[in-house]
Amino acid sequence: MTSLNIFRKVAVAEGISYLLLLFIAMPLKYWADMPLAVKYTGWAHGLLFVLYAACLVLAWQETKWKFGKATLIFLASLLPFAPFFVDKKLGEEAK
Repeated sequence: MTSLNIFRKVAVAEGISYLLLLFIAMPLKYWADMPLAVKYTGWAHGLLFVLYAACLVLAWQETKWKFGKATLIFLASLLPFAPFFVDKKLGEEAK
């Protein structure tokens, strides 16, 4: 398994955790007075975000992307749904 394949799997997991945090845990915190939802989901998302960045560096080294491409892929982690587009694009490039 290559570091690019691992990165793609981490990207999807990070994207899912981000959506869970934004659209489930945050509403539970503010509308249902359940702050623990954000605590645990936020912790998991934070761990996956750090893993995303680390795997990105490894995949960048392996694939020899230009700095701009690696930067755009990193910035995608900050936008909801963007990690899914990154995964799709990288999957198409791998074919």
